[in-house]
Amino acid sequence: MALVKYNDNSISAISSAGQLATGSLVPIKTLTASSSSTLSFVHGSNDVVLDSTYPIYKFEFINLHPSTNAIFRFNLSTDSGSNYNVTKTSTNFRQLHRENDTETGLGYNTAEDLAQSTSDCSISSTVATNSDDNLGGTLYLFNPSSTTFVKHFMANTNVVHPDPASYNDFTAGYGNTTSAVNGIKFNFASGNIDSGTIKLYGIKGD
Repeated sequence: MALVKYNDNSISAISSAGQLATGSLVPIKTLTASSSSTLSFVHGSNDVVLDSTYPIYKFEFINLHPSTNAIFRFNLSTDSGSNYNVTKTSTNFRQLHRENDTETGLGYNTAEDLAQSTSDCSISSTVATNSDDNLGGTLYLFNPSSTTFVKHFMANTNVVHPDPASYNDFTAGYGNTTSAVNGIKFNFASGNIDSGTIKLYGIKGD
């Protein structure tokens, strides 16, 4: 996706710059944390686009570091960030491998799923706070501007757990609303986002 490869022959056959493929992943906004309680993307605010312009939106989490050992979460808004309380149903499973090689695991995580809840949706295991510990991952939000369908999402994160261990979480679900979603916030379950970056991209349709 969004990767276009050329060889010498294909480049020489191009007669104008307009013939070069531009790719489908369009950068929209980058937010950088600095002891931030939340990082929020709201359509129309600070150059954020989160509407029918793109059918899919991708969020990238880069080196997110918490102030306390905590799980990373998100929630959705239908009123431009005044409230983040969309009803959600989600699933979560994870795999782990401890640094000392004493345990590996793969299983469903009932403690972090939601069933018709307006609570924040967990998308990671607990992230440790050592200076080199962090979270990385992605979240996809599908067709948030639809006023016909619910709003599906899928996330994959990897963290350094306090054990210490590598924990890889897969979370998916839907915001059970036919109202347009025009805001999303990210935060740790406790404490602040000390540092790190979240990037928002739009993915073009066919």
